[in-house]
Amino acid sequence: MTQPDPALPTDDDVPRHEGLEARIAAAILPSLRQMGYELVRVQVSGKERPTVQIMADRTDDAPFRVEDCEAISHAIGAVLDVEDPIRGEWMLEVSSAGIDRPLTRIKDWNRFAGHVATVELVVPQEGRKRFKGIALGADAEVARLKLEDGSEVAFQRGNIRKAKLVLTDELIAATAATPKGH
Repeated sequence: MTQPDPALPTDDDVPRHEGLEARIAAAILPSLRQMGYELVRVQVSGKERPTVQIMADRTDDAPFRVEDCEAISHAIGAVLDVEDPIRGEWMLEVSSAGIDRPLTRIKDWNRFAGHVATVELVVPQEGRKRFKGIALGADAEVARLKLEDGSEVAFQRGNIRKAKLVLTDELIAATAATPKGH
């Protein structure tokens, strides 16, 4: 039996994308990995001159700096120029995930379990599309929240349009006190 290659991303490490964003993610992921970064999200917005937003984390627990954005921008810009996934002119924007980060990967849901998060769904569940509660973690199929009324709800990960942490004093304290991945 072959062992998984630690240099290759696992399902926990890779956000789910579709269409153009999935093609961009697949094109840039090897370069990001090689440079010591993890992909948090790819988002394309705008019609006339689309903006490709790349959100990344460092793999070494060090703080994300402006120099990281510059290095990623140069490397990813070159990859996207070769791959040419978008016709015409487009802009590249690179940023860190920040404290009130999107929850795009299983590892994000599990790392930030116990913190307040919001979830917006593609298809309504229990008659609504938006939820807010305490993140309880995720697995390959579902992400879970504990709502204010104490009930727990599980969302199919494929039905989550977007999920993100809510900036709270507890989140700020936890982020300042605990290095990423610990």
